[in-house]
Formats: sequence, C-alpha cells, structure tokens
Amino acid sequence: MQIISAQQVDQVLDFPLLINALQQGFAKEFTMPPRKVWPLTPGFPEAFALLPAWNEQVIAVKAFSYFPNNAQQQLPALHASILLYRRDNGVPLAWVEGSSVTCWRTAAISALASRYLARPDSRTLLLLGSGRLALPLLQAHLAEHDLHTVLLWSRNQAAVRQLSHKVQQLYPRLQVQVVQDINEACQQSDIIVAATGSATPLLFGKHIPLGCHVDLLGNHSPQQRECDTELVRRASVYVDDCNNVLNEAGELLIPIAEQQFSASDIRAELAELCRRNLPARQHRDEITLFKSVGTALSDLLCAELVLQRPYFN
Repeated sequence: MQIISAQQVDQVLDFPLLINALQQGFAKEFTMPPRKVWPLTPGFPEAFALLPAWNEQVIAVKAFSYFPNNAQQQLPALHASILLYRRDNGVPLAWVEGSSVTCWRTAAISALASRYLARPDSRTLLLLGSGRLALPLLQAHLAEHDLHTVLLWSRNQAAVRQLSHKVQQLYPRLQVQVVQDINEACQQSDIIVAATGSATPLLFGKHIPLGCHVDLLGNHSPQQRECDTELVRRASVYVDDCNNVLNEAGELLIPIAEQQFSASDIRAELAELCRRNLPARQHRDEITLFKSVGTALSDLLCAELVLQRPYFN
C-alpha cells in the first residue's frame, strides 16, 4: 500500500487534468452512501466524519476531524485521510493525505460547475474569502475561463492583501483589485465565488446582476448561509449532491423553511450536468447558483487520479 503525502498530491496534480477527470467520473456509474458526521460535543462545532464512495475501479473512504477553533493555536481546522481499495478484490491501494485532496477537489468542482453554468464570455470573477481555498479556487477558474479581472474581498484585510499580491505575482496580466463593498462588486461580476463560512448572508439577490453565476461553497451548517432567500428565489439552483445539501446547507434549508423554495426546485445535481456535458444555462440573462458541500465521489476521483499519475507507477 502506498503512502501519499500532501506534498506529493500537490506535485502531481494540475487543474485542467483534475477538472476533466472529475467530469468523466461524475458522468459514470458510482455509489455514494450518505456520509456520516458526528458532533463530538453537543453544542460545539467540533466534529468527526466518514465519507464512503465507490466506482468500478476503487473503493474510497475519507475520514476527517473538524476543529474550527484550531486557528487560535495556529493549527489547521481540518485533518483528513483517504483510504483507497481495489474494487474487484478489496486489496488496499493507498493512504492519501486528505486535506490536500479536499482543497484540490473543492476548487476543481467549483470550476467544473461553472463550465456548465457560467456564461462562456465571463471575464470578471469576484472571490469572497482569503483562506486556504482562495488561491486554488482562482487557479481552477482560470483553467476554465478567460478571466481579465479578479475582485477580492475578505474580512481579514491582511490576508486579502497578501492574496492580492500573490495573484498579481503569479498572473501579471490579470487586473486584481481588493474591494470593500460586496454589493458594488457584485454589479461588476460575471462569476461570484463565496468561500467564507459566514454565518449570515453576504450576497443579496437584489444586487446580483442578470447573467451572473454564483457559487457557494463556504457553509456546511443548516442554520447559516452565505446568501439571502431572494438570491435563491431569483436563481436557477444546482447542487453537487441533493442528499448532502438538503441535510447541511442553510442557503437552501432556510428558504425551504420559509416556504420560499422547495427541494423540487433544484434543477439538477452535478452528476446530471456531467452526463449531459452541455451548457445548462437557458439564456444569457439567467442567474445560476451552484451550492456545494463536498462529496465522497470527488474525494475518490481526486485521490484515484493522484494514484494513476506516473510518479506512482
């Protein structure tokens, strides 16, 4: 059994390769039982979770612990491991460091959804958040879109300035701007990506321009949300996985409780978009919204791709 570190994951992956592998994997047959998340202490956010999935080639299970207050000790909030087994005989194949895989696949899924839901001529992206996912999200979307302008917002001013400097160094042709007013920045944006974990809405439907694509991935709590109900009502809503989203995503659960939205209003899951492999946008002025909370299948496909790279063969 191979032991694959975070450094090795980063060494062998790139976003064009991963995004295409995810598209192909979601289009094929797979099994993904409901994931299980256990609160470790009632009333506190710390949790432990198991996420299983399998396809015709491999079985995968990701185990992770979530301690959001770890930042106070300069420790990561998330620690994860992925185990891969052969599908035909159950023989263990690899242990893969899971936090790096989670970062790669989360950014790639965001970009893959935008392949089907954003306008092809999208040029300006607004990114909310300055954490570990911020730069990978931008890099993934640059693999899908000919972006000219990137707008960055975060409550952490030092972190967002550092992110802006890094982006300008890596992509000198991009126009990069740190913004203070989210509502004003929304008006200029073709794609909006929120990765903040905010407990209260940052994005409001009345400020989202026609033709915009909105991607929400920062929240996993039924009681919290990154957008208001009006945005959900105005948008054509797509999700990575209905079961997970309808258990965890306040962005949809709160409007459902308000009787302003229904699970039947969800247009499609990501797997259906990948099987069609065609643009899902109905018209240029349509507002599209993609809500993701992460899937075991995306963990499997990313870890499987790592194992298939020449470095490990």
